Amino acid sequence: MSLPHAILTALLEKPSSGLELTRRFDKSIGYFWSATHQQIYRELGKLEADGLIRALPAEQPARGQKKSYEVLPAGRDELARWTAAAQDPRPMRDPLPLRLRAAAVVGTTGLEADLRRHLELHERQLAEYREIEKRDFPPGKDGAEDRLRHLVLRAGIDLETFWTQWLRHALAEFADLPGRGPA
Repeated sequence: MSLPHAILTALLEKPSSGLELTRRFDKSIGYFWSATHQQIYRELGKLEADGLIRALPAEQPARGQKKSYEVLPAGRDELARWTAAAQDPRPMRDPLPLRLRAAAVVGTTGLEADLRRHLELHERQLAEYREIEKRDFPPGKDGAEDRLRHLVLRAGIDLETFWTQWLRHALAEFADLPGRGPA
């Protein structure tokens, strides 16, 4: 149920067209909540049908003109309700730890190279997050909205830091395994 709430959040931050939303998802929200362009457009239609958003009137009628959307009071109320509702944490569901568990019974062939690849990907993502932090959150930028947005980015930084540390540990452990072939 979170995609509609991600869209409501983005539209409250700035009324946008579907295309603008998909670009914003690709550049920011998509780091922690991904959605395809088709999912976003489909959800916009549902939110509009449910009376939570509306298409802004076009300044000049034109065929094929993209619609921009804004959140209606009912949409703001729904987002506030969802934000305040208690939710339990979700368990991690990443195939890599499961693959390591499986390697204990079928062998580790090919796994070390993929661990290194994962480490490289997480290091790259961590570097990107740190660049965003440096660019978007300089010292003194500490308004309430900025602090909350920075907190979201910090979650990404901390998560990527966890993964890079864990993968380094896993690779060190992997290097010490006796006979890494089939079990």
